[in-house]
Amino acid sequence: MPKAVWLLIIGMFINTMGNSFLWPLHTIYMHDYLGQSLSMAGFVLMINAGTGVIGNLLGGYLFDRIGGYKSIMLGIILSLIALGLLTIWHGWPEYIWFVAILGFSGGIIFPSMYAMVGSVWPEGGRKAFNAIYLAQNVGVAIGPAIAGVVADNNINHIFMANLLTYILFLVIVWIFYRKLVVTTNRHSSVLNEKKKIKQKAPFYAMMIVTVGYMLTWIVYVQWTSTISTHLLDLGISLKQYSLLWTINGALIIAAQPLIKPIISRLEHKIKAQLIIGIVIFMGSFVVVAFAESYTMFITAMVILTIGEMFVWPAVPTLADKLAPKGREGFYQGIVNSMATIGRMIGPFIGGLLVEAYGTPMMILILTSFMIFAIVTSLLYDLPLKKRTV
Repeated sequence: MPKAVWLLIIGMFINTMGNSFLWPLHTIYMHDYLGQSLSMAGFVLMINAGTGVIGNLLGGYLFDRIGGYKSIMLGIILSLIALGLLTIWHGWPEYIWFVAILGFSGGIIFPSMYAMVGSVWPEGGRKAFNAIYLAQNVGVAIGPAIAGVVADNNINHIFMANLLTYILFLVIVWIFYRKLVVTTNRHSSVLNEKKKIKQKAPFYAMMIVTVGYMLTWIVYVQWTSTISTHLLDLGISLKQYSLLWTINGALIIAAQPLIKPIISRLEHKIKAQLIIGIVIFMGSFVVVAFAESYTMFITAMVILTIGEMFVWPAVPTLADKLAPKGREGFYQGIVNSMATIGRMIGPFIGGLLVEAYGTPMMILILTSFMIFAIVTSLLYDLPLKKRTV
């Protein structure tokens, strides 16, 4: 891989590691330490994700207009301000405001990171986005493990830990990213044609597939909201819960040689990658619905991890293929914003369903949503086929 890609990998790792100090513990902190209900915790996470949607779209727009370096620096500076304030004031209701700012600032960063890796290594294809995905998951493997230890000592220290990682991220971006050469005018496909319908077809295709992407995130995010508190109710410790995310991140790295032959055979079959991953997702959540022991939750996490290895890198790869000239950032912004919408409404919906029907039934209800995600994965290319008629 080019040196520029390695720099982006390191930056994404540090960014995700810092974020993962907080995001698995948001619901637990609000519910168990600030005395808020699951519905209220879900509502706050919905606000966080809502500001993230705005940040995602703005970040993609800024990438196309001012470049990745300036966009990422803006996001980091806003995050540092919010984390500095959160380190000092993390009670209620100020927690809501700082978490909302973090959603917005973090949202600016991610589309630029994905658009940059696709631009600095265009010939990398799925490998480029998989590299960033792996960096995220190394961060996820390490971050929650550290957060679990820190939280066992004093949960308030996680805010300072996150702040320190963002300072390190700022230094790396300031020194290295300004030198990265980003090429945006690299597509030579039918997307460059001028007719209106031909310009809109890729956008319609992107919206169809990302609706399904959003549905998978609505279900996936239950692991960091309703499922996390469900584990604690079953007598599973905070450290054990954090270890599940370490297993998730470590398995994604360790299992790469195992799934690489499968991915290689499906490299140009994005639709197959999506459907296989979603079906595996569904199996994971069926296990969760009936899980009562820590071993069963580990099993469910392993199955979940295998599924996400197919789905998560496939969608930004597809966005990169569909994006017209100079719109790479915008299309990656769509991908991240739809995922963020899923993270936004998922905890709130999950909280309401838990309080109405209990955790097992909530999981089964939400898992059925993934049937629609399979449908969108099958049909997303219809606008492109109409274009060629």
